[in-house]
Amino acid sequence: MGKLYNLLVIGSSNTDMVVQVDHFPKPGETLLGGDFFMNPGGKGANQAVAAVRLGGKVAFIGKVGKDIFGKETLENLLREGINIDGISQDEVHPSGVAQITVDKNGENCIVVASGANMALGAGDMEKNSKLIHQAEIILLQLEIPMDTVSLVVKIGNEAGKKVILNPAPAQALDDEVYAGLFAITPNESETTLLSRIQVKDEPSAAKAASFFHEKGVKVVVITLGAKGAYLSAGEYKGIVPAPKVHAVDTTAAGDTFNGALAVGISKGISLREAVEFANRAAAYSVTKKGAQSSVPRLSEIE
Repeated sequence: MGKLYNLLVIGSSNTDMVVQVDHFPKPGETLLGGDFFMNPGGKGANQAVAAVRLGGKVAFIGKVGKDIFGKETLENLLREGINIDGISQDEVHPSGVAQITVDKNGENCIVVASGANMALGAGDMEKNSKLIHQAEIILLQLEIPMDTVSLVVKIGNEAGKKVILNPAPAQALDDEVYAGLFAITPNESETTLLSRIQVKDEPSAAKAASFFHEKGVKVVVITLGAKGAYLSAGEYKGIVPAPKVHAVDTTAAGDTFNGALAVGISKGISLREAVEFANRAAAYSVTKKGAQSSVPRLSEIE
């Protein structure tokens, strides 16, 4: 058995393969690119790494292929101190990969081949039911099958767990999913897609939060980039501002925020303090390049 934990992340892991180019190729064009580098990524893995670096006790349930990328993912998560008992190696599907092309202006084009991530199903949840029942908090995203997300929300809710959903990449959610959530953490564009309310200021964020509360979600946190996050929970409703920083790369800022928020909640601090903590962690992450390479450690943001 791996180490003890109270925070369980269920989600995706990818290997990001990045090539820098002068401009994006046209159909049929071959370009000579510049630097190439590989980074561990995937929303689930990013959030698990953020949570463990920021002081959480973390386990991860996911799926990788029986290939070099899967092996490196397992080694990387283990090195971070994450319990990987819930990660299985798929006999059929390859590990998830993302091909990322970045042009001279910093714009990017991304193609994701989800591979084994999309094979994470009900059987895996059954096999790892002990892991699920031992956790206090379960953190989910939408880079695994929607049926699996729905099942985990149902199991977690029935077992009295605090289930947090980061609805990214955004897609329609069933009412049963909303009703089983402790918290939802969409960004502005995800909020608009889910609620049909465009978030542009505090009143529109409040209106969108009401949509989620009416669906049964207890805690709503709408992330607002450099402005911070709008928190709506119980007595507290309002924008929690983020520290002002010079942003270099916003990759994985949202994942850092979610990992940090889950840690804050697991420590039993107030929701406002948990959002302040998450804002600080996300602000620090945008001052560095890369996905998991930009995620801070607790000592760096204290």
